[in-house]
Amino acid sequence: MPRYADGTPAQGVPRVRGGHPEQREAGGGWGTVPASGPAPAGYGAPAPGRRQVPGPRREYVDAFPDGNPVPVTTGHAAGARTPGPREPAPGPQAAVQGRYTSGPYAAAGPTAPAASPSGPYARRGGPRPPGGPGGAPAADPYASVTEWDTDPAPPATDDGPADPADPRVAVPPPRHPGDGPPPGDGPAGKGGKGRTFTGIAAAAVTTVLAVVVAGQVADRDTGAQSRTSATEGTDRSDGDPPSRSDNRPTPERPAGERPAAAPPTYAQKMARTYPLDPKLAASGEFEAIPGFVKAPGKGQVVRYRVDVEKGLGLDGALFADAVQKTLNDDRSWAHGGARSFERVSSGQADFVITLASPGTTDEWCAKSGLNTSIDIVSCDSASTERVMVNAYRWAQGSETYGDRIHAYRQMLINHEVGHRLGFGHVSCQTDGALAPVMQQQTKFLEHDGITCKANPWAFPKS
Repeated sequence: MPRYADGTPAQGVPRVRGGHPEQREAGGGWGTVPASGPAPAGYGAPAPGRRQVPGPRREYVDAFPDGNPVPVTTGHAAGARTPGPREPAPGPQAAVQGRYTSGPYAAAGPTAPAASPSGPYARRGGPRPPGGPGGAPAADPYASVTEWDTDPAPPATDDGPADPADPRVAVPPPRHPGDGPPPGDGPAGKGGKGRTFTGIAAAAVTTVLAVVVAGQVADRDTGAQSRTSATEGTDRSDGDPPSRSDNRPTPERPAGERPAAAPPTYAQKMARTYPLDPKLAASGEFEAIPGFVKAPGKGQVVRYRVDVEKGLGLDGALFADAVQKTLNDDRSWAHGGARSFERVSSGQADFVITLASPGTTDEWCAKSGLNTSIDIVSCDSASTERVMVNAYRWAQGSETYGDRIHAYRQMLINHEVGHRLGFGHVSCQTDGALAPVMQQQTKFLEHDGITCKANPWAFPKS
């Protein structure tokens, strides 16, 4: 029969058992090799260099009544006979020592008869012989897939099977009718594997819960320690509840940081000068300062309104406050209760005192035939309702008053409102005397060799 160099048969040789050629060796399942004569088909000699596959062991052949194993009917080998009833092998068979508690290798004592042909080797005609080569105990080929218990039962001794009292020997509880399937049987239990998985899951849950509880206890202890430290050194007794009214230390201000400045007072704002261009001509539009301030006295009530030109950048509320305070001072035109000035923001008013830029002041003063552009001064535009106060003078003052800007602003208000009340210009007549409030003190304090003192009031000696 032709073969390749490695011993593989050539194509065309009849194949059985999934494509492998029939190899007939002495004692094999396919008969005996003829002693002489040409070898029939399928009786090829072993290929050079290849190890001959041994036939079934003698113990396996002796397990059959007629000494010949029953071939498995697979449909590949023609003429294979159907196995008939078997007779048990003569003589007792020793039980295989190991971990099996049921099946063909169950431990049944040293002289226990062989179990019925069932289990993993039932199709091959009976149980596997108990020992391996040389009488050594046969290894369990399915141990890796049938044993899941981490603590295996001890092996049987020479005196008999394993001691049932050993804690590693699983002794099932007694069964009673109606108890249902034993634990671990069926797909839901899966024996020791299911128990192992359940134990692992329970251990994982227990570990997580322990970590969470430990963290909460640590947080609680830390919080309690912080609260204890915070309350040390106080006079509160243990039973007193916490209170927001307890004395608390004032946090220290960082080095170099100034405390928050309080808003400036009226006197402080009136003592400051403010920048303003002497040639400024603003929008020419006015807005009334809102609010109503009742006349404080019992004399003749004089109502007025305060307008401020838009775009000046000055504090209009400060200007309105200064007008009200100045006119109702007893040293002013309210002296002796003769008059009382009342500020309104709408409705009928006796005059409108107006804070305007130098350019706008010139326009409104020109309407009454007055020129205020030469010395940048204020005026009472008698032909109109407006008493014009030049914003440049209000912001910067004059040389005659120097840094007495507060007194100068009082003089501006009293002088221009005096014109509205009907008083004209006058000058001081005694050297060293107070200048009259109706003197043009913005322009001069000296005249004809007489030097006067600055004075913002109509009745300064009151």
